[in-house]
Amino acid sequence: MKTEILEIVDTDGKTIGRAYRDEIHGNPSLLHKVVHVIVVNDAGELLLQKRSLNKDVAAGLWDTSVGGHVDIGESIESALIRETEEEIGVIPERLDYLYSYIHSNEYESELVYTYLLKHNGPFRYNIEEIDELRFWNLDDIRANIKTGIFSPNFITEFEKYTHHISLT
Repeated sequence: MKTEILEIVDTDGKTIGRAYRDEIHGNPSLLHKVVHVIVVNDAGELLLQKRSLNKDVAAGLWDTSVGGHVDIGESIESALIRETEEEIGVIPERLDYLYSYIHSNEYESELVYTYLLKHNGPFRYNIEEIDELRFWNLDDIRANIKTGIFSPNFITEFEKYTHHISLT
C-alpha cells in the first residue's frame, strides 16, 4: 500500500521531484524536507517525546519535541504550526528560527528546519505517535546520550542545538 507523497528536494530546498513516503524512507539518496521544533521551558529544559512503538523510525526512543514532514506545496511555517498542534496540542504564537542542516543515515536523508518554541505547557500529545512527553535538563541528556535511549536524529539535533546556544 502506497502512503503519502512527499517532495524530493535539492540541498537548497528546491523541489526536484516527488515520491511516496515509503520510497523515500529506505532510500537516503532522496532528500526531503522536515521541520523540528525544540520546546524549552523557563528553566531551560528541553521537552522530549518518547516515540510510539508503532513508528517506523526510532520507535520507543526519546526524540526532539516536535518533528514531521513538510507536505507538498506547504510552507515551512505552516508545517511547523501543523506539526506542533498535531503532536503536542499547542498552537505556537511565536517560533524562532535556529538553523537548518542535512541529516543523513542509511535509512533516509532529511533537510531539517529547526525552530525554537518557549513554552511551559500544558501539552496534549498524540497518543498514536507519542508514548510520553517529559522535560529534560541538558545535563541529564548529556549523561544519557550514549545509552541508546535517544534517536540518532535527536543526538544530531542535540549536538547542533548545544553548539548553537554556546555561540549565543
